[in-house]
Amino acid sequence: MAILFLVSCSDETSIFIDEQRQSIVEENDPVALSASVSFDDAGVLDISIDQNQSGKRASKAMEEPAGNYPMTLIGQVKPPVFGPITSLTAAHVYVQDDFAYVAYNTAGEDYAGAIDIIDVRNPNDPQVTSRIVYTNADINSLQFHEGFLYAVGGLYATASFTASSNSFITKIPVFSGVMDTDAGVIYGFQAGDNATDVVIDKNEAFVTSGKAGTITIYDTKDLSIKEEAPYLDLRSLAKFDNRVAVLDAALGIRVLDDNLKPKKEIAIDSDFGLYTKRTVDFDGEKIIVAEGNKGAGVYSYDTGNLLQYIPILIDPLQPPAGDIVNNAVGINGDMVLMANGGAGLSVSDDKGDTAQPYGVIQLGGSINFVQTRGDYAFAASGQEGLQIIKLNRLSLSLSAQCATLPEYNGSNKLVINQGESFGFSGAKSFNSIKIEDEGSLILCGSWTVSNDVDIKENAVMAMNGNLSVGRNRRQRKIQVEKGGTLRIEGNLTIYGDLELKENATLEFIGDASVVNIFGEVKLEDGATVTGTFEDVRNKL
Repeated sequence: MAILFLVSCSDETSIFIDEQRQSIVEENDPVALSASVSFDDAGVLDISIDQNQSGKRASKAMEEPAGNYPMTLIGQVKPPVFGPITSLTAAHVYVQDDFAYVAYNTAGEDYAGAIDIIDVRNPNDPQVTSRIVYTNADINSLQFHEGFLYAVGGLYATASFTASSNSFITKIPVFSGVMDTDAGVIYGFQAGDNATDVVIDKNEAFVTSGKAGTITIYDTKDLSIKEEAPYLDLRSLAKFDNRVAVLDAALGIRVLDDNLKPKKEIAIDSDFGLYTKRTVDFDGEKIIVAEGNKGAGVYSYDTGNLLQYIPILIDPLQPPAGDIVNNAVGINGDMVLMANGGAGLSVSDDKGDTAQPYGVIQLGGSINFVQTRGDYAFAASGQEGLQIIKLNRLSLSLSAQCATLPEYNGSNKLVINQGESFGFSGAKSFNSIKIEDEGSLILCGSWTVSNDVDIKENAVMAMNGNLSVGRNRRQRKIQVEKGGTLRIEGNLTIYGDLELKENATLEFIGDASVVNIFGEVKLEDGATVTGTFEDVRNKL
C-alpha cells in the first residue's frame, strides 16, 4: 500500500500535504525564538566519579586530584511550548557545519513533536533561527543534506484521510537556517508504528521503522521507494562504506549491503525495551550498541564477538531521575560519551584497548542522545532540551607550543606560594587557583575552575589556551590584586565577575583571543586592559 501510495502521482500526496499544513505551526520570529536560549546553568561542569568503578568517593577533600576532563556548559535551548503541548522532549540532534538540528517528540501514546534549527557558528552565543511544531506527529530523528532537512517520525494514520501508515519521512527546504514549509514539503510512508532513524547517503535516504516495520531506501528527489525489507523491530541504523548496520530489538545487529541484502548477524541477548531509543554505530572495525540497562556493548565487526561492555555510571551526588538505560553513544577521539537516560551523561577514556569508565557529567535532564563535533558535544536531554558542552580538548598545536612544560598532575586546589614560579601543560579541572604575592604561574592547555581564581599582589598568571571559571547559577570570579597581571593568549570565559584592583593588568597576547564575561567587570584606579581581543558580551 505504501508503494502504491507513493508512486501513484500525487493527488493523494497533495491532499496529505494540505491536510498536514493544518497541524504544523511555523515560528521564525527572532524575538520569540531567542526566549528559548538559556545561560542560567552555563559554566564549569563538575564530573562525579562513580566509586563502584574507580574505588574512590566523590569528595571535596583538599588533596583530591585535578580532573581529566575540563568541560563547560555553554548554554541550553529549551523545548518548544505551544498551547496544550507543554511536555515535548529533545530526542535527537544532528550537527553539520554552522547549525544544530534538534528533534522533539512526546513520551507515551500521544503524537506531538517539533524541530529546531540552532545557529552555532559562535558556540558562546547560540541562536535559534527556525522552529516547527507538529500537533499530530512525533519527530524521532533527522539529518540535513544539501539544502533540505529530512525528518522521520510517527503520526496517527487512522486520523488522516491519506496517510498510508504511521511511519513517515518528510523533506523540508531550508534556506540559511530557516525552514520554509511553503516551498515544497514532501512526504513518504512505510510500514511500522513509528519511523525511528534516518541516514542520508548521496541521493538516497535510509529509514528504519519500529514494530512490524521495515528498512526502506527512498530516492531523496521525490521520496519514492527504491528498496524495502521487513523486520520485526528496528530502532536505528548506521552506514559505513557499503555496509548498513541496523539494530533489530528482536535479534541484535544485522549488517546489510547497500541494497539491503543480509551480510551477517550478531545476536545480542539484551532487553531493548518497548518503544525506546537505542542506537548502533560504527567505530572503525568495531560496532557499538546502546543496550539499555547493560550499558554500551562493543563488538568486533569481523568476528561478531563482544569485546566489552562499557557500564552505566551512577553519580553519587545526584541520584538518577528516571530510567537508568544507555540510549546512545558519542565518540570524540579517545573520549566516549554515553547518554544514559535518568543516569545522565557519562564519560569514559578509550586510550587503550578497552574503554575505562571515568565519571558522570553533572547535567540536568534525562539524556536521550549525544553527538560530538570538534571540541563540542550536543546532548538531547529530554525536557531540558538541547545542552551545548565545550569539551576543552587539548589541541595538537597548543601541545607542541607548550612541549617544554610538564603535565599537571597535582591537587585540584592549585596554590603557588609567595615568590615561587611554576608552569604546567595539560587539560585539567580545578576547584580553585591561588597565586600568592610575587608568585608566577604559566598554564598551557585547557583548564576549568569551579571556584575563584585569586592573583595576589604583584603576582603573574599567564594562560595559553582555554580557561573557564565558575557557573552562572554559582558565579565565581577572577580577582587580580594590586600590581598583579593576568596574561591571556586564547579563550577566557568567566561565569561571574572580573576584578582588577589598583594598577592591576589584564593583557591579551596575539590577535585571536576571546573573552566572555557573564558578570561584572570592576576596575580600580590604574587598572588597565591591553591587547587585541574579541569581547563576546561587550564587558570591557
